[in-house]
Amino acid sequence: MRVIDSHVHLYPPELNAAPVAWADANGESHWSVLCTRRRRDGRPVQAFPSVDELLGELDRAGIERAVLLGWYWQRPGNCAGQNRFFADCIRAHPDRFDAFATIHPGAGRAATLTEMKRAREAGLVGLGELSPHSQGYLMSDPVFHAAVHRAGELGMPVNLHVTDPAGRPYPGRVETPLGDFTRLALDFPETNFILAHWGGLLALAGAGAALPPNLHFDTAASPLLYGPDIWTRMAPMMDRVLFGSDYPLELYPRLPEAGGLKRFVAEARAQGAGSGVLAENYERLITRLR
Repeated sequence: MRVIDSHVHLYPPELNAAPVAWADANGESHWSVLCTRRRRDGRPVQAFPSVDELLGELDRAGIERAVLLGWYWQRPGNCAGQNRFFADCIRAHPDRFDAFATIHPGAGRAATLTEMKRAREAGLVGLGELSPHSQGYLMSDPVFHAAVHRAGELGMPVNLHVTDPAGRPYPGRVETPLGDFTRLALDFPETNFILAHWGGLLALAGAGAALPPNLHFDTAASPLLYGPDIWTRMAPMMDRVLFGSDYPLELYPRLPEAGGLKRFVAEARAQGAGSGVLAENYERLITRLR
């Protein structure tokens, strides 16, 4: 059965070489808190793989394609730099990678829409992972709304970071009120939204089948956030669910030698994830862009 990982992060070599120094030099304090943390035993919460190392992990896990997601950078220039790096990645490996562009409305309306146009022309197929709550602008920001509207016109899905309001505290946690995402989907019905991390369980928060049809969910970081029973709890929504790992986040910190990505694919299959979740639901979202 084919597998597409719809939620993967990959960073340019200059960031990988010195993550903390890069964050300090480029004004990315929030990313530094989240992504350079270490666990109590001293191990990092995530790795910083090269393109070749990512390809090796995909091969070992039996994943045919990864969707490279940008980060929710606090500076527009860092968004643009990430997009150009991703353009190089998909140009070098068109059979293995798709990529989403990242933006920051602080660049202004004209520059933001121009960056989206440039990214789309370079082959990027979505927006995200975005997080207005982390990037320092309102969900009602007019430039953000213009970008979301343009994404709908272009057929580019928008991936948004979502935090479960009942989840445990951790350094860098930012609250993301679930109602914000429902309102956004209702305001922009022609745009498909992918809510990361099972959408913070928005689908189980009382709305259920009444959710706007343009809301979808990915499974990023699932083993860190929920037990395997999440697959059963979300079973009625599986036509909206996209398999995603949040690689290179370490998904099984108590089993560091277990090969987290391969293990997560096996977990998804064992819990009944079918061809829709593993590949086809994502492909339907980008049909217009193929």
